[in-house]
Amino acid sequence: MHRKIPFHPSELKIAYEATPLFGPPQPIRSHPASMRENIQAMFYEKDPYWFPTSAEMAMFVPDVYNNNLGRGSLDLPDGALTRDAFGIDWQFVASAGGAIERPGQAPLLADANEWKDKIKFPDVDAWDWAGAVDATPPNMAQSLQTSLINGFWFERLISFMSFMPAAMALIDEEQQDAIKELFEVTTDLGIKIVDKFVEYFPHMDGFNIHDDWGAQKNPFFSEQVARELFLPYMKELIGHIHAKGRYATLHSCGNIETRCNIFVEAGFDMWDPMPMNDTHKLYDDWGDKIVVAVVPDKFDPETTPEGEQRRRAREYCDRFSEKGKPAILGFYGAFAMTPAFLDELYEYSRKKYFAR
Repeated sequence: MHRKIPFHPSELKIAYEATPLFGPPQPIRSHPASMRENIQAMFYEKDPYWFPTSAEMAMFVPDVYNNNLGRGSLDLPDGALTRDAFGIDWQFVASAGGAIERPGQAPLLADANEWKDKIKFPDVDAWDWAGAVDATPPNMAQSLQTSLINGFWFERLISFMSFMPAAMALIDEEQQDAIKELFEVTTDLGIKIVDKFVEYFPHMDGFNIHDDWGAQKNPFFSEQVARELFLPYMKELIGHIHAKGRYATLHSCGNIETRCNIFVEAGFDMWDPMPMNDTHKLYDDWGDKIVVAVVPDKFDPETTPEGEQRRRAREYCDRFSEKGKPAILGFYGAFAMTPAFLDELYEYSRKKYFAR
């Protein structure tokens, strides 16, 4: 029914501001449909009611996950140490808004073949899930997803081995079988985590999975390695998430646009690439198969006149809103999230999508 409601200027009224996990607060308007409904229309109908932004997808990382498998709470003092469920120490770095493995810490594994002897997997049933619900009130206005920081594959392997040995293990034929066995178990752990979230947070719509695959210029490993060592386990976890009626989004840093085909085959519903990737080309090549967070053409909000910002918003909408091929204005496009750009993007897309 929402598609039959024409735009009215009262929709531009700011109802409140939403504070995302990262970035500045963003205005929430008086929409005829909820933000949650708009995101669901984007994923499941491939036709949102207006051009969606990251403000419509609330991210939460409850301590029951973050303290056990993530990197500790996000409100820790600088330098604070936490220990995860595998016995790995993490040191919080306030300037980065997150934690790193404690410097000087000996890795759990020197060789992937040691994993059965040296890694003890946690019992997720013993965690205080009920207490996590009490500490995390439901948010029904935005589409709620949880962030599974550190993930279950390469980032998790790095936490066990440190970066260089983990990267080398991927191409060491004597360690590859052990990595596959390890990833079978970490994927099973991910499935158990998904089941717990669905049970205790039934209002939650999706999962954001972390697995960084690249540096500033290139991926960390070849497509062949990605297909052999990662793709089967990604498919298994994403398939389970979909079977639970939830969407799966990807956080993967680095210049890895050449791996988007893998993410599509894995079944991810959305990816928010870093700006060194050509998000415009990614939209052209893959936007009908995965929602791409497209970064607008760069401009300086301080020196660009309001009229020019509005013109850019209209052009951005026209370029990246083919029917059946939606895009989203994500975290890395935050520079463009000015009042003028967002107002114009909302009104223009609302009218455009209503008319088609």
